[in-house]
Amino acid sequence: MSVTATSVPNPASAFQSEARWIVVMGVAGCGKSTVGKLLADDLGLAFIEGDQFHPPENLRKMSAGIALDDADRQGWLDRLGAELQSHPRGAVLSCSALKRAYRDRLRQAVPELRFIHLSVASDLANARVHARSAEHLFPPSLVASQFAALEDPRGEALVLPLDGALPPSELSEQANAWLLSAHLPTHAH
Repeated sequence: MSVTATSVPNPASAFQSEARWIVVMGVAGCGKSTVGKLLADDLGLAFIEGDQFHPPENLRKMSAGIALDDADRQGWLDRLGAELQSHPRGAVLSCSALKRAYRDRLRQAVPELRFIHLSVASDLANARVHARSAEHLFPPSLVASQFAALEDPRGEALVLPLDGALPPSELSEQANAWLLSAHLPTHAH
């Protein structure tokens, strides 16, 4: 009689076999693109830079220092939802997702969508946006409008709030640990 070894499931490999869609969200300057890219690399998922999907009229408004309104964001959010759906293994999206209505619109496209909210103080967001190159589409004058529009996602299902002032590698590690946690609910409420 022979004994066969049984393998113990590895949480990381179990995660990789399961499709996951994640939005790294927050105001301009919170680090969502940097952390999103790191997290996508760590998880072996596609990274989607949400700003690349703005229509030309949104880009013109932002470049002129005019804040986008709800109507400006509707088509953009729909495009992002379709882009998430086009990645059957999952993807990591950087997107401000400032209001609950915006997050819910993305959740309509991907019901199991998880959000990682990088929260930062306004002075840090302003400093980071000022430090960006002049070619960035988002001018520093619009940072205050992002804070005015932000509806804190704490308390919503499948949301992890993190301190965006921490180093990006640490934020990616914390997000990864949360995503791999056995305590993470599998269905949105």
